[in-house]
Amino acid sequence: MTTYWRRLREIVSDRGPLCVGIDPHPPILSAWGLPATAAGVERFSRHLVETLGDRVAAFKPQSAFFECYGSAGIAVLERVLADIAESPALSILDVKRGDIGSTMAAYGQAYLADGAPLAADAITVSPYLGFGSLQPTIDLAHRYERGIYVLARTSNPEGGTVQLALTEDGEGSVVQSMIDAATAVNRESRQKAVGLVVGGTHSSLGCDLSDFNGSILVPGIGAQGGRMEDLPSLFGDAVDQVLAVVGRGVIGAGPDPQALRAKVDMLVG
Repeated sequence: MTTYWRRLREIVSDRGPLCVGIDPHPPILSAWGLPATAAGVERFSRHLVETLGDRVAAFKPQSAFFECYGSAGIAVLERVLADIAESPALSILDVKRGDIGSTMAAYGQAYLADGAPLAADAITVSPYLGFGSLQPTIDLAHRYERGIYVLARTSNPEGGTVQLALTEDGEGSVVQSMIDAATAVNRESRQKAVGLVVGGTHSSLGCDLSDFNGSILVPGIGAQGGRMEDLPSLFGDAVDQVLAVVGRGVIGAGPDPQALRAKVDMLVG
């Protein structure tokens, strides 16, 4: 298996930088004529992968919408991840895990190890127990040639309270320290396994991505107010590293397969 960064660059070059969010929350299920049950979530999610798996670069299942149905929902998530693995698209499991030591290593084994039932090509992680707390997942991402996306400048407005705060030494913002740490890891390993989550909803990012050397996952496009056409001005020279996440803006067109494909084609131009 080649590195996550290389696999991602190849598929983005072929299909464009679109990641479809698999967010089966009850209003969407209802709009699709499906029940808010594990069975409804399965029909919704697997239909999306079957319909769009040959058209988009990646899918981002939001784990919470599966976990809320208990073991039945987790079983559905396993099958959805298996479907994505069998498609040409990549999987980014949105779990936002953040812990320390052996617990963080266990999260990494659950989502990054070869053969794990919930293994994905990449996962989202939270660095706000300190960037160093991510080391177990970084090590596993390198070992298994998978990726992690570090929450950096998130799309929610509350995030700025923490992310734009000054570090203890007062020499820069917390988010910039996370970006710089991720850049250093990628430079040393050359795998570029560490990506960033940077929301597309801001008028200004408030951080410097000019030296960053990995993938940038950009949520907030569509229903949250972010627009694909604003990404070049927002990200500047880093726009070629962007993987834009669209959830409701795509899935709201379903369940008709032709409508879903037409929406994707419109977004990727």
